[in-house]
Amino acid sequence: MGHYYHPSKEQVRAYLQRRLAEHSPPPSPKEIRRQLGFELFEAQRQKLPK
Repeated sequence: MGHYYHPSKEQVRAYLQRRLAEHSPPPSPKEIRRQLGFELFEAQRQKLPK
C-alpha cells in the first residue's frame, strides 16, 4: 500500500479561497492535484528504491 501526501487544512482552505476569488469554472481533478502538490509527492515516491 502506498503512502499519499494529503495537504493540510490550511492549504486546502487557502486553495478554496483562491478558487472562490477567481469566479471561473472549477479545474479538472488532475489540475487540482497539481496545484496542491500531489504529483510532486508521487514523482518522489517513484524514485525510491523498492
